[in-house]
Amino acid sequence: MIAGMPTAIVTGANHGIGAATARALAANGASVLLSYLGVNDPVDPGTPAAYREGRAAGAEHVVRRITEAGGCAAAVPADLAAPETPAMLFDEAEQRFGPVDILVNNASGWVQDTFVGADTDPHGRGMQPVSRETFDQQFAVDARAAALLIAELARRHRERGASWGRIVGLTSGSTMGFPSEVSYGAAKAAQENYTMAAALELGDLGITANIVYPPVTDTGWVTDEIRAHVAASAEHFTVAEPEQVAEVIAYLCSDAAGLITGNVIRLR
Repeated sequence: MIAGMPTAIVTGANHGIGAATARALAANGASVLLSYLGVNDPVDPGTPAAYREGRAAGAEHVVRRITEAGGCAAAVPADLAAPETPAMLFDEAEQRFGPVDILVNNASGWVQDTFVGADTDPHGRGMQPVSRETFDQQFAVDARAAALLIAELARRHRERGASWGRIVGLTSGSTMGFPSEVSYGAAKAAQENYTMAAALELGDLGITANIVYPPVTDTGWVTDEIRAHVAASAEHFTVAEPEQVAEVIAYLCSDAAGLITGNVIRLR
């Protein structure tokens, strides 16, 4: 649990892990500002409609579930690719609930791009060549926005003399990159680096900073083919539900996790 009534910002909170994390934090006593941007992805034969619908949805349905359960939450549509968005989100959270203590960098500018000439990945999902546009889309959200949100938390935390804070980011890929999602993997690696630096630089302010690496998680994109791939894989152990990942994130944002910082926590 979390002592007091902290304020949390969760990005990408209209579906999947972000929505589940917002609900878990609210259940633990936090007031939660849900940031989201409904994205209308093109139809892709390799991507289930449920995933596209989740990405396109608003976040009011998540807020409604939280408030009906007795929690406190609000949703703000926001484009994290805009440099002014991080400060705006902190202003909104402060006006609605009070100073921000918890930041969950969950949102992604997800795009599948590649250096090879293939039109689809091994699972039939569409890919495009690496370009300035795919780089900008991915890095603007996963790297730059995450860094600016961390910076905003650190500045305001220091100015008000706070002594307790939590930062959690989400990642994927490996040190060998992320074939078929190369800009996604590279941008996540940048976010990891920012978060690890935050763990070291902000520890004296009582802020912990960690990265969660989820297993294959069914946020709507998992097909029977993906499940079969996981079952046959020596690297992947399970297909998780968003709520299972959210439980770990919520724990890292609790008082009990005060000694856990500067880690990339791989879930399997």
